Amino acid sequence: MIKKYLILIFITFLFYGAVYSAGNNNLSDGREDLSHLAVKTTNFKKGYNAVEQAKKYAKKGKIDKSKKRFNDAIKFFTLANEENINDPDILNYLGYSFRKIGDFAMAEIYYEQGLEIDPQHIRLNEYLGELYLETNRVDKAKEILKVLKNCKCDEYEALKDLISKY
Repeated sequence: MIKKYLILIFITFLFYGAVYSAGNNNLSDGREDLSHLAVKTTNFKKGYNAVEQAKKYAKKGKIDKSKKRFNDAIKFFTLANEENINDPDILNYLGYSFRKIGDFAMAEIYYEQGLEIDPQHIRLNEYLGELYLETNRVDKAKEILKVLKNCKCDEYEALKDLISKY
């Protein structure tokens, strides 16, 4: 009789443990894998979204809101740069965001850092050329234009048009 009780208790614990562990981690959709909870928007994407929103505010003449979003972008791109050190695209957006809030020194540092990694990066060259124009260094902007000359890209034409206005 005791043997039957022990077997019954053993079987109960066996099923109880299987039922409890299966139900413990399940989500409402039945998945046990919780990795989807860790997926978040990347800092790069958050920074990019902040830049896009800042541009829209600037177009509407909402300068304070625009600068706030560019500052937010700087925070996100700084974090993205810590995750992906010296990615030219991240450095480009850092430079762009700093330039848009008027911090030309920091913008130039990031543009040049990016160009050390990828000297032919089209956007880095274009934006550094624009920065040179904004800081009255037309000769340096013309040097950048020479780098873009063979790219057959819109960035070359845009910088060329800006230089012609000086």
